[in-house]
Amino acid sequence: MAVSGIDALVDRLRTTYTRVDPAQAHAESLAGALLVDIRYQALRERDGLIPGALVVERNELEWRLDPEGSHRLPEAVDHDVRIIVICNEGYASTLAAASLHALSLPHATDLTGGFQAWKSAGLPTIPAPS
Repeated sequence: MAVSGIDALVDRLRTTYTRVDPAQAHAESLAGALLVDIRYQALRERDGLIPGALVVERNELEWRLDPEGSHRLPEAVDHDVRIIVICNEGYASTLAAASLHALSLPHATDLTGGFQAWKSAGLPTIPAPS
C-alpha cells in the first residue's frame, strides 16, 4: 500500500467540498453560519479572536459539534447547520471539516488561509481576554 502523505491527503479532501474565502465566511456568519475557531490558546492569545466565533479546541471539535452527542454545544442544533472551521492558516481546518463530514454534517467547510487570511482581509478581530 502506497502512503500518499499529509499534503496529498489534504489536497484530496479539499476536492470533496467547497471552501470559503474570508469575505464569504464573514457574510455567511452574518447570515447565521457558525464560525468555529480551532486554533490553540497561544495563537488566540497572540493574534486575537474573531467576534462571535465559537472557540473549540481541535481535540474537542467532534464531541462539541455532533448534534447527537452527549457533550454537544447548544449551537449544534442539527445536521444541517452551516459550520465554517477556522485554524491558523487553513490546513488543520481541512482535516477538521472532513471529520465533521464523517459525522453527517455535510454543510461543514473551512476558511481558506485560516485566521491569518481573515486578519489580512481586514475583517473584525478582537484581543483575546487575558
